[in-house]
Amino acid sequence: MDKNLIIDVGVHTGQDTEFYLKKGFRVIGIEADPQIYKSVKERLNHYIENGQLTLLNIAVSTKDEPVTFYTNSDRSFWGTTSLDRVKNKEITFSTPFVEMTVEGCRFEKILEQFGIPYYLKVDIEGTEILCVQALKQFESKPKFISIESTKTSWNALLNEFAVFKELGYQKFKAINQAEVPNQVCPSPALEGQYIPYQFEYGASGLFGEETPGNWLSESEIIKVYKDIFWSSRILGVNGIISKLPGGKMLLDTLNIKEPWYDTHASL
Repeated sequence: MDKNLIIDVGVHTGQDTEFYLKKGFRVIGIEADPQIYKSVKERLNHYIENGQLTLLNIAVSTKDEPVTFYTNSDRSFWGTTSLDRVKNKEITFSTPFVEMTVEGCRFEKILEQFGIPYYLKVDIEGTEILCVQALKQFESKPKFISIESTKTSWNALLNEFAVFKELGYQKFKAINQAEVPNQVCPSPALEGQYIPYQFEYGASGLFGEETPGNWLSESEIIKVYKDIFWSSRILGVNGIISKLPGGKMLLDTLNIKEPWYDTHASL
C-alpha cells in the first residue's frame, strides 16, 4: 500500500481530486465522461505536468473493452454505466440520458498498474462494488475506502458490508453527503497537509481520520442504515409521503430533501 497515493474513481468536476492534491497526495483520477474529463484535465493540468496527477478517461467495467455510458445533461454527476440506475432516474425525475460508448477497464488492471492506494474513493453511480470486489485479488488493501452506498436495496447494502468484512474492514461511518459543504478541515491535519478548503455540493469531502463522527462496528453501522432506509421509505422521492396527493408539494414546502450517504471503511 502506497501511503502517498489516492485513487479517485468518479472524478466529476475534480473538487475532491484537487483537495487530495493540495494536501500533498499523488492521485490517480478516473472519469468516464469525455467532456468532464477534458474540463478537469485543463483545470488541473499543472498537477498532470508535474507528475502528481494521472487522469484516465475510462469507465470501470467487468471487462477491458468498450462499454455503454449514460450521461445526464441536467445533472452531470448522474453519469453511469448502470442501465438500472438510468431507468430509475428517468422514471423518478423525468430526466433524459444520452448514450455514448467509452473505454471500459477492469479495476483489477488499474490496481496492477498503479498500486494499492492509501485511500480509495469510489462514486460511480451504482457500480461502486466492482472496485471493492477487485481488492480480493490483492494481499494489500487501502487503509481507507469510501463508496456511495445504495438506499434502494437492503440486500445490496448487506452485500457491500459482507465484502468489506471479507476484505478485513472493521470500522465504518455513514456520512450524509448533503452536509459535506459544512465540513471544516481540522487543524492540525490528520491526513496529509493542512489546507483550508471549501467543499461544494456533490463533493465526497473529508476522508480517513478527518471524517466527522465516531467509527462504528459493522453491527452498529447496519443499525444506522436501518434508520436511513426507513427515512427514505417515508420521506424519499419515492417514499410514502411523496406518493400521497399533494405529498411532493408538502415535502418541497417543508424543504425536506432526501440525502444520500457515503460509507467510509477503515482497516
